[in-house]
Amino acid sequence: MSADERRESVIRAAVIEFARGGYSATSTEAIARRVGVSQPYLFRLFPNKQAMFLAAAERCLVETRQVFEEAAEGLEGEEALHSMAKAYQRLIAVDADKLLMQMQTYAAVAAAEAAGDHEFGESVRAGWMELFDSVKLSLGADANEATTFLAYGMLANTLTSLGFPAGHRIWSGFYASARPVA
Repeated sequence: MSADERRESVIRAAVIEFARGGYSATSTEAIARRVGVSQPYLFRLFPNKQAMFLAAAERCLVETRQVFEEAAEGLEGEEALHSMAKAYQRLIAVDADKLLMQMQTYAAVAAAEAAGDHEFGESVRAGWMELFDSVKLSLGADANEATTFLAYGMLANTLTSLGFPAGHRIWSGFYASARPVA
C-alpha cells in the first residue's frame, strides 16, 4: 500500500474511532490497531493526534458538501432544497459514524476554544465556511436561506441522534420547514 493509500486508511479509521470515542478518549493506538499499522507509523503520516482528528473532521465536511452538490445537480430552488435535505437525511441515517463524528467535532472545538486553543477551531470553521458557500451556490440562495437550510440540518442531526426514525411524524416538520426564506 502506498503512503497515500495508508493515509486514506488512517482517515477512515480515525472517523470511526473519534466518532465513537471523542477526541480525548480516543487513543492513536486504537486508530493504529484499526488500520493494522504500528502507532509510530501513524506519526509518519500525521504529525500528531490533532492532525488526525482534523483530517477526519474535514473528511466529513467534504463528503457532506459532495452529497449536497450531487443532490442539487440540475435542480433549482425548492426542488434542490428538498433533494439536498433528503440526501443528507439518508447520509446520516445510513452512516452513524459520520453523524457522530460531526457531533464529536463540535464538542472538541468547544473544548479547545474553552481551553484557549483557537487554532483548532479555525480549521473546522474554514471547512464549515466552504460547506456554507457550497450550500448557497447549490441552492442559488442568499446567506439567510443557506443559514436556514443548515439550521434544519442541525435539527436533522439532533433527531437522528435521538433515534427518531426517518418516517416518524416529527420529521414532517423538518421537511415542511426546510424551505428557503423568501
